[in-house]
Amino acid sequence: MPTSVIMPALELAQETGKVLHWLKQPGDPVRKGEPIVEIETDKVTVELEAPADGVLRDVTAREGDVVPVGQTIALIAAANEARVAEAASPPTDVRGSGAAPAASTPAAQVRASPLARKLAEQHGVDLTAVKTVTGRIDKADVLAYVESRRTAGATGDGAATRRPAASPKARRLATERGLDLSRIHGSGPDGAVLAADVSAAEIPAPARREPTVAAPIVQAPGVSTVWRIMAERMTQSWTSAPHFYLVREVNVSRLQTWRDRANKSASVRITYTDLLVKLVAAALSQHPRANVSWKDGAILPNAEVNVGLAVAIDDGLVVPVLRRADTLTLADIATRREDLVSRAQAGRLRPADIQGGGFTISNLGMFGVDAFSAIVNPPQAAILAVGRIADRVVALDGRPAVQPTMVLTLSCDHRALDGARGAQFLGALADLIEEPLALLV
Repeated sequence: MPTSVIMPALELAQETGKVLHWLKQPGDPVRKGEPIVEIETDKVTVELEAPADGVLRDVTAREGDVVPVGQTIALIAAANEARVAEAASPPTDVRGSGAAPAASTPAAQVRASPLARKLAEQHGVDLTAVKTVTGRIDKADVLAYVESRRTAGATGDGAATRRPAASPKARRLATERGLDLSRIHGSGPDGAVLAADVSAAEIPAPARREPTVAAPIVQAPGVSTVWRIMAERMTQSWTSAPHFYLVREVNVSRLQTWRDRANKSASVRITYTDLLVKLVAAALSQHPRANVSWKDGAILPNAEVNVGLAVAIDDGLVVPVLRRADTLTLADIATRREDLVSRAQAGRLRPADIQGGGFTISNLGMFGVDAFSAIVNPPQAAILAVGRIADRVVALDGRPAVQPTMVLTLSCDHRALDGARGAQFLGALADLIEEPLALLV
């Protein structure tokens, strides 16, 4: 039986993904784990890997298509299955506009909830005529379609004026901000309105000015999709999550000694970020209450200690994840961190690279920043902002002394983490930084 290649969901707020470039063409043999297509998601461009060995066929999404999360975009068939399929139909060109149109979908094959099917039967609705951005039809979609037909009949309009297709998040944002969805141009499948379209619609168009010879018009640079989605997600986090901040200045003299010794024996270069990942993972293991997520009004513990690193790229900000960081050696952390950062900057992250993060570290010390407060990366409960290492005057044995210190700022979502638990975690981390040998205990 063929294996489906589906549009992945990498983030909770992701609704669609865009097919950028097929690395394999229909009829090409593929191996499990081999990149076959480049996908642009809410956060980053990733290479989607083949889920099985076989031959690529039945590609339904062409380059440039925006596809709802969870929808099948191709099949991978075993060699014997592929030969039968090739005999039945010619291959499809996934790069141009000459792809053969997909056959009509029977109502029985439409993704719909049992209640939606029952309502459709009662009202005589053909489910294939009900369009949704997610591809799944619920009760509300059927009722909206029925209402649109009734409205069209009352006005004498021969064409049903259904409510505009839109994602649930887009409808909520439009309602909150008093916007008419029918007046918003949708960028989703079949013109569906997405949350990003609603946000963009709020931006007023700049006033037009008559050009003059002395001052030619200069257009502002465009904003990439990744940057726009990042701005939307950070705005949502900032406006919906009640942030509070805990600040701690720590002595890093022994951390510097640890790094120097580690670099003498390690085969890879050890950075302060690598040390912090190791120590943060240890502190999260000691205080699992800080390793939680806020989802659907509930606090959910994360099963693994997965530490994300905020990495700046040309298009915005991505957070690749070091999975099970508490089980990795320092050399393993350095090797994986170097690989993730280099592939993030090259736009070659895989879907698994940015999934499952439970805690994030954002280090701006290399830019000379003394301290800053970061925005929580939802649905995570906290993010650690790290400033530069600098010599500062501190009290040592009751006397002033110059010591290398670092300022840590823990930003917390108060819905998932309170002040006491946040302070306990930050205190444990500070103790480990000032005395790394405690890891051996």
